[in-house]
Amino acid sequence: MSPIHLKYLPAITLLFFGLFFGSVMRAQGGLPYNHTEDVVYGRKFGMALTLDILEPLNKNGAAVFWVVSGGYFSNHADINPAIFRPWIERGYTVFAVVHGSQPRFDVPEIIEDVHRAVRFVRHNAERWNVAPTKFAISGSSAGGHLALTIGTQGASGNPDAEDPIDRESSAVQAVACFFPPTDMLNWSKPNQDWMQFKATRQFAAAFGHKPMNRKVRRELGLKISPINFVTTSTAPTLIIHGTEDKLVPIYQSQQFGQTCTKLGVPFRLVIKLGEDHGYRGWEEDISVFADWFDEHVIEAAADER
Repeated sequence: MSPIHLKYLPAITLLFFGLFFGSVMRAQGGLPYNHTEDVVYGRKFGMALTLDILEPLNKNGAAVFWVVSGGYFSNHADINPAIFRPWIERGYTVFAVVHGSQPRFDVPEIIEDVHRAVRFVRHNAERWNVAPTKFAISGSSAGGHLALTIGTQGASGNPDAEDPIDRESSAVQAVACFFPPTDMLNWSKPNQDWMQFKATRQFAAAFGHKPMNRKVRRELGLKISPINFVTTSTAPTLIIHGTEDKLVPIYQSQQFGQTCTKLGVPFRLVIKLGEDHGYRGWEEDISVFADWFDEHVIEAAADER
């Protein structure tokens, strides 16, 4: 597996390239919002890492990160503003994060991109009129896994970092995601890792550029499985998962939920009976996520006052 060497531009350069792109006024079903495309949140190996920003006219002060990822491949063309309507209607500013894609980058490197995106927005929160204490994250499938990674492992930045963005926290206040991997070492049953499950072998490149034996898979799986990092500080989490998911078994979400419950972490699993991975109409359930974020981001922040 290639080592992680993230070389981000200093913050002032990012501000020059990323913050002064013009916004375009658009509308979803008559609902106006400002859409700013391709804001640079970092660079590595000369490649720009970008995110889109969708800003409602009447903001509630909270931010939602949508991790654009399918099979750990991320593409700006896959950003679909229509699915964000429930969030925009309620005043959430949406940050659609595009990360470095496999096979060029592996999962540990991709995870660092998402941490970076959260830190970037927190550092520039005032520009978009969002509160650094009102962050939520979401995604589906691989994007759900990455969202859970931030929900369980979001952390303080490095106070000694040269780049001030890297001094910021990557923690969020709530997570909601669709059919995510949560435990790479116990896929559809105990002691079955993800590469022993036939349907997931197509994504082998995302986990390393060399063939992996069982020992190496175990070492990696321990590091990238959100279930191993659940603590009492884990962000409140909602998952929607189908009972007939043939790619990411619902066992993944059930086990994650049991771990959260044991530690007292607010958790809810919405079960879709008879539904497979990426079930038809999954986008409509974003409204369920909006309810979760209202409760655990907006209302929770008000209760702390």
